[in-house]
Amino acid sequence: MVYSAIDPQLIEELNRTKDLLQAYNNLRPSDLERRRQMLCELLGHVADGSAFINQPFYCDYGKQISVGKRFFANFNFTVLDEAKVTIGDDCFIGPNVSIYTACHSTDPIERNTRREWACPVTIGDNVWIGGSVTILPGVTIGDNVTIGAGSVVVKDIPSNVVAVGNPCRVIKQI
Repeated sequence: MVYSAIDPQLIEELNRTKDLLQAYNNLRPSDLERRRQMLCELLGHVADGSAFINQPFYCDYGKQISVGKRFFANFNFTVLDEAKVTIGDDCFIGPNVSIYTACHSTDPIERNTRREWACPVTIGDNVWIGGSVTILPGVTIGDNVTIGAGSVVVKDIPSNVVAVGNPCRVIKQI
């Protein structure tokens, strides 16, 4: 669905999330219980309350993000969650990983209207995403997948594979 990126209600929600993120990112790293509580407040769903995201963490709304059991993300995890981002159980995210759901027109006149749309991202169970990976809108990554560091994932990746590169492609079945 097309929406306005400058809608006052959306701006208010974005600012609320940014305030929560600032508080989360400024917590003492050793304050594990408060960090866990804040992640449960920020994210839409945390399967077993055991999600762990190293600071700093960035997202747009937070409530569109669902993570499975034993989720881990390293430093500088960035999620533009204008649409749902669903991440399965036992997923590991390397440092500097970005997941994008927001889409913009390539036509500059249309883009300047600030009208956007978003496409969900789904990541299966037992997935390892290496450092500095970018996952683009609408992508689904299957179960038991490894995405190599620095990859740009522009299309779906099936289960039980290793995929690398820009654009990311399957190089090995596992």
